[in-house]
Amino acid sequence: TNKLLTFKTRLEKIGIAVTFAANYPWIYFDRINGKEVTGTFHGNHGWTAFFLRMDGSYKFSDRREVFKKVREFK
Repeated sequence: TNKLLTFKTRLEKIGIAVTFAANYPWIYFDRINGKEVTGTFHGNHGWTAFFLRMDGSYKFSDRREVFKKVREFK
């Protein structure tokens, strides 16, 4: 399964819209609920939510921190 799509879909079901930006292997939060996400986390150019693996799957950068960031924009 595609964790990124599943994550996005589940958040949409509870009224949270997210968009991502990517720069291999980092997947950054671009916007949460229409607000630009600023700062850096596990990367130099954005707030890293996921890492892309060589097999094409995704891995959370830090699950606890990702959901903490989402709650900031709720």
